[in-house]
Amino acid sequence: MSLLARVTREGITPDVSRPDPAKVIAGDPVHSTWNLEDVDGLYCGLWQSTPGTWRVHYDEWEYIYIHSGHSILTNVAGVAQHLHAGDSFVIRPGFSGTWQVLETTLKDYVIRT
Repeated sequence: MSLLARVTREGITPDVSRPDPAKVIAGDPVHSTWNLEDVDGLYCGLWQSTPGTWRVHYDEWEYIYIHSGHSILTNVAGVAQHLHAGDSFVIRPGFSGTWQVLETTLKDYVIRT
């Protein structure tokens, strides 16, 4: 095992899923996740979603970098944050609201539980 790992989708079969139907507000979003790291409560890789809107609640800390697409994260107070290619964000534990994908979005993620 190399101590240096490139963040890439190449050679990795994605996990394909959908949000819990009870959380979906609009559309039929399909998520593809390329997990690169899963050790001691640390997860990282690439995630992609097709358009749709669903409710989210974060119990963990997540860093994201948007490669492509357009999404909107809206908190429970109704404050919206647009996510575009080149943007990076930290989502802190306790965030609740909605994730809306307007254009298929690809992001890097690092999650710490």
